[in-house]
Amino acid sequence: MLTFKKLSMKEMEEIQAKEYEEKEYKRYSDEDLQEFKELILDKLGKARQDLKVFVDAVSGNSGNDIADTSPSFKLLEEGQQTLSKEENGRLASRLEKYIKNLEAALIRIENKTYGVCRETEELIPKERLRSVPHATLSYDAKMNEKKKYGKNQ
Repeated sequence: MLTFKKLSMKEMEEIQAKEYEEKEYKRYSDEDLQEFKELILDKLGKARQDLKVFVDAVSGNSGNDIADTSPSFKLLEEGQQTLSKEENGRLASRLEKYIKNLEAALIRIENKTYGVCRETEELIPKERLRSVPHATLSYDAKMNEKKKYGKNQ
């Protein structure tokens, strides 16, 4: 028959601390994290510039249109302008999401958890992070997620 010893809180904390020390956490070196930080900051700057262009186009602040000089009876042009504004709005929305993902990646860099797959806890290959710097899943984990939840994830 098995018997269990009741542990005090202090003993439990000591066991947890020992387990934490023994577990080897995988992470990228500070030099690698700095490289990724520079890459992300560059992409973040470009994305913010692009977002400004789309927001200006949607709001009509770009100053490069002919809205004040064109006749108002050109319905086809107005329809095209409306479609263009809607498309710019969609693109701006996607860019906002991309910017938020890049900002979250910067936080993970500061926490030194950047580049660790949230499913497998393995390091995401550097090649993937260079092409998708906000990735939180390895390629295999991403494919498994797509299979599990559908292709539009």
